Amino acid sequence: MRVRILFLAVIFVCFSMTALAEKEQAVEGASETLIAEINFPSWIKESLKISPDGKRAAYVVFTLDRKQFVDVDDKEGKRYDGILMNTPVFSPDSRRMAYAGQTDKKWIVVIDGKEEKQYDNIGAGSVTFSPDSKRAAYAAELNGKWFAVIDGKEEKQYDGIGFLGFSSDGKRIAYAAKSEDKWFAVIDGKEEKQYEGIGFLVFGPGKRIAYAAKSEDKWFAVIDSKEEKKNDGISVIVFSPDGKNIAYAVRSGDKEFAVINGKKVKQYNAVGSLAFSPDSKRTAYTAQTGGKWVAVIGGKAGEKYDDIKGGSLVFSPDSKRTAYAAKSEGKWFVVIDGKESSRYDDIKAQNFNFDSGSKHIVYTAQSGKKWLLVTDGKKEK
Repeated sequence: MRVRILFLAVIFVCFSMTALAEKEQAVEGASETLIAEINFPSWIKESLKISPDGKRAAYVVFTLDRKQFVDVDDKEGKRYDGILMNTPVFSPDSRRMAYAGQTDKKWIVVIDGKEEKQYDNIGAGSVTFSPDSKRAAYAAELNGKWFAVIDGKEEKQYDGIGFLGFSSDGKRIAYAAKSEDKWFAVIDGKEEKQYEGIGFLVFGPGKRIAYAAKSEDKWFAVIDSKEEKKNDGISVIVFSPDGKNIAYAVRSGDKEFAVINGKKVKQYNAVGSLAFSPDSKRTAYTAQTGGKWVAVIGGKAGEKYDDIKGGSLVFSPDSKRTAYAAKSEGKWFVVIDGKESSRYDDIKAQNFNFDSGSKHIVYTAQSGKKWLLVTDGKKEK
């Protein structure tokens, strides 16, 4: 079986508008670039990873002797007894790649083709690069104790490790750690207050950080080490791009609501995605009411739909426009500035993009058994 992996790129071109004496952007179409040909009949489709720049591909292959290896850039890697789920992983700049392989009941993280130390376990989903691609980290277990391995160096040992991540500049690192029956955040090596549980950690711009914590069966946000009001649950925390604003979604009884800069807004049956505009002045979130979903943008609720795809709500770079994927009568479509586009069988939320000038939008849609690129409503190949 041969599979061709293509990278689709939208081409934005400039043309002269003589009457307006100015230059305007227009979408010419999409280009295709072959980045890999898979000739292995026993490759694992779910393992396929495309680098952020769309120029590299990596995936896991089974061999006849029941071994596995990672093929990257059409080059076969070393064979192992198994490859860890959720790996391989590309760095943000696409130049580096990491995965974890098992041999003789031990796990080894391989970074840029070089094996690190062997451990009893590697945390699934923990292998990560810093945003600047210069650093790497993962959670490892040895003799019953877990610890973070950062740039090849082992941190303090605990009973458990979770939610490991870098700050946007790559200089800071944080994770959740467990000691006996208590969880706490470890930020730049410093242990914070202990709680019954830690939900997730989020770095903000500058030195800001927030996480969800549980105490006395109540959940709350801890923002820059300060505890917020307790509720029955907390699902998401986001900082504005300038770091001055913060929003999160909480549950109280059978209702959920967004809290923006400490102020509670209208209650709904559920709250989904939360986002700030690039200029940090506007907020948007999805909410469920009466069995229907709405997008609440700048405090104003839009039309009701059967569903709104999680993670699809986005602002344009100039913060003036919005788009999200909604579902009605069994079909998906994009709602751009309140207007519905053509309907499809499915739409990929992670492939929503406005161009840098905020005038054009691109997304990936499914029609029947085929997928296609849609640029400003125009269907590509």
